[in-house]
Amino acid sequence: FLNANVYASPSAPVAGDYTLGPGDGLFIRISGAVDVEHRAVIERDGTVHIPRVGSVSLAGVRANAVEDTVRAAVSRVFRNFNLSVSLGQLRGITIYIVGQARRPGTYSVPSTSTAISAMFESSGPSLSGSMRRVQVKRNGKLLKEIDLYEFLGKGDKSSDVRLIDGDVIVMLPAFGFVALTGTLENQAIYELKGQGDTLGGLL
Repeated sequence: FLNANVYASPSAPVAGDYTLGPGDGLFIRISGAVDVEHRAVIERDGTVHIPRVGSVSLAGVRANAVEDTVRAAVSRVFRNFNLSVSLGQLRGITIYIVGQARRPGTYSVPSTSTAISAMFESSGPSLSGSMRRVQVKRNGKLLKEIDLYEFLGKGDKSSDVRLIDGDVIVMLPAFGFVALTGTLENQAIYELKGQGDTLGGLL
């Protein structure tokens, strides 16, 4: 289960609400009043230096606003120019996958990763681990509990969460299992989410 390597790659499309931070790369092209082609990486202080323009603060800026932010900085120096900004190599983050995981440990993943994509990267829960009670903890506190049946069965990612550096994914022990056989469309072994779980909650 979950043995596909489908975590987000640095070159994958980035959601508009992705927040830039130190280590993220950009390619900036300016033409017209000035010609600049510049590859930059956001420094630890959150800025990038653009030749003939100066330093621009980008840490905390969302991906869908980065071009407007750079445009505002360039317009303080030049007029009549064309501008394009694209994201390049994105920073990595370190997360921890523990509990009843098939491959527990420390993982370095792209900063675009979510809890579900990270679980694919780790090959998911062990045979005794739960797919229905996967916890994401941040700063020692429970952030979200995810039921993978909702994603695997219905494609519902509404409970997924984007990870940040230091997040911990805890795969809890499975509560129990039930085997369904006979004249059923989906004969399989299903995990019970908890005491009192019904067939309707499994299928």
